[in-house]
Amino acid sequence: FFARSLGINQVRTNHMMHLIPVFIIILENKIMENVIMRKIEDILNKLLVQLFNDILHIEEKVLKSSEIKDLSITEIHTIDAIGTQGNRTMGEIAHDLRITVGTLTSAINRLIKKGYAERSRTEEDRRVVLVSLTEKGKHAYKIHADFHKEMVQATLNSYNDEEQEVLCDVIEKINIFFEDKYEGLQ
Repeated sequence: FFARSLGINQVRTNHMMHLIPVFIIILENKIMENVIMRKIEDILNKLLVQLFNDILHIEEKVLKSSEIKDLSITEIHTIDAIGTQGNRTMGEIAHDLRITVGTLTSAINRLIKKGYAERSRTEEDRRVVLVSLTEKGKHAYKIHADFHKEMVQATLNSYNDEEQEVLCDVIEKINIFFEDKYEGLQ
């Protein structure tokens, strides 16, 4: 009755009836793809969050067991952003850390008080504040750099050359996504 009311003849209806199992299979496959995709998204989310938290936790444990136990994770990352190459402006460091210059000022003040950094002004423009590491700061930088080097080496040792390339490609794509996302929020 339904087919006749739509003007579909009996032959066409029979032909369409044969297609129903095909449509059901296609629909089931699409549903399974969606379920699998949601599971992959859930797993990836859990792995990224766990990896981020694990790295911070391990880094904090290593810091606290080293000779630079008076530094917080934030402070060691600020030291890392200052670098060992010489004077950097507050704006450059804040940009690298993705924080405001005001927030950075507080961190730099703590590092100066602890003897890890020093502040100066340029002769050309006294408004420009430059920051550099003291010898103590350079030593802390090296300890942190060695930790990261060891972490990367341990990771790479688990993979062959081809897998290392794939890992780097995937992480680079994730990094580009987050950089683009972050830049869009500024």
